[in-house]
Amino acid sequence: MPKLTKRFVDTIEAPTGKSEEFYWDEGPGSVELFGIRIKRSGTASYIVQYRNLEGRTRRMALGRVGTLTPDEARVLAKRRLAEVASGEDPSAARKQLRSGMTVKELCELYLETSKGMIRESTLRQDKSRIESHVIPLLGFRAVSGITPADLRKMQQDIASGKTAAKQRPDGRGGMRQGGKGVAARTLGMMGAILELAKQHGAIEINPARGIKKFKDMPRKRPLKAEEVMALGQAMIDLEAEGDNKTGFDALRLMLLTGFRREEVLSLPWEWVDLNDRCIRFEQTKSGPQMRPLGSAAVRLIKSRPRYDDAGNELPYVFMSDKTGNHLVGIRKISIRAMEKAEIEGARIHDIRHTFSSTAAEMNYSELVIAGIIGQKVKGVTARYSHVPDAALLLAADRISERIDALLRGEKVSADVVNLREIHHVG
Repeated sequence: MPKLTKRFVDTIEAPTGKSEEFYWDEGPGSVELFGIRIKRSGTASYIVQYRNLEGRTRRMALGRVGTLTPDEARVLAKRRLAEVASGEDPSAARKQLRSGMTVKELCELYLETSKGMIRESTLRQDKSRIESHVIPLLGFRAVSGITPADLRKMQQDIASGKTAAKQRPDGRGGMRQGGKGVAARTLGMMGAILELAKQHGAIEINPARGIKKFKDMPRKRPLKAEEVMALGQAMIDLEAEGDNKTGFDALRLMLLTGFRREEVLSLPWEWVDLNDRCIRFEQTKSGPQMRPLGSAAVRLIKSRPRYDDAGNELPYVFMSDKTGNHLVGIRKISIRAMEKAEIEGARIHDIRHTFSSTAAEMNYSELVIAGIIGQKVKGVTARYSHVPDAALLLAADRISERIDALLRGEKVSADVVNLREIHHVG
């Protein structure tokens, strides 16, 4: 039997003389135990067949022929077979959904089945939103009973701060916050989670479809030169008092590169290329990228320990002393530093924006800045993301050196860039 292609599927006819007929995917690029079941009535569905841990054969419908293309159904089949290989029973999960699964249980299923499908950092953010906002508001409601009105109210409650919580008096634990941005992102996540319920047949229509999300208006508040100087001194003083040097070095690298917090915290040594002075990111929000490193950033990375006390190579540039993994949370570290520096109204996100602001003050164009920090801006060519351009390295040098001087307490003025030096970048 040939591979299930659209051309082949269009030739399939309803069986005569028996209740149903099966056609299995075969040939190059096929997926074993993926096929089509067509009934005497002419109804045809894509299916996947497998054995669960008890050795029982299961057949699970993936979707109707005509609703899904063969390629789309083949992708779903691979996902279901991957779940089976990891010890799950997707058919049983579907039956559980149909029998009245709660939103909390659906969210747990979503987190489990999304492993390997979604970036680890994104999954951590989803888990945080689920635990902080979704479960307190809708966790014990039946999935089948969730309406668009419920989701609109959830968004409004999160935006108004109903699920926000202050940090504990002992200073432990993070702070979960509300606001329209958090509410909009949580609603978007719920749309994906409820789509999983729809795929499993627990609901016919996704109640999140068509709901207008609040506009997320990010507030950028880059640090001024005097504030960078004050922050640099505050971090030096806190380190002398025994505070977290690893966390402060991570903050410094954000300032010197404009990298996102997650990109810095989870930076593996294998992505660092000090010879070509760049970071070869295998994955970012915009896909794989190569970003230039300024000389000040190179010096900082070189100062980080590469081996532990036993001589074993460390996997990450910023290791946690407690977990044996990379550093995870530096928000509280940044708060301590900014409080000591008496900086008000700034957040950890504003630290990385300081790089772009400094570059703009030095008269670098938006295209050059985008090329250094990896942003997608209309007009930026693809080579910015894949080749360590010499002009971008020069720009990264000047910007990082200026910020490094401020961190060391040196008062400097913005340089005026000779655009001829970077003419070939644009």
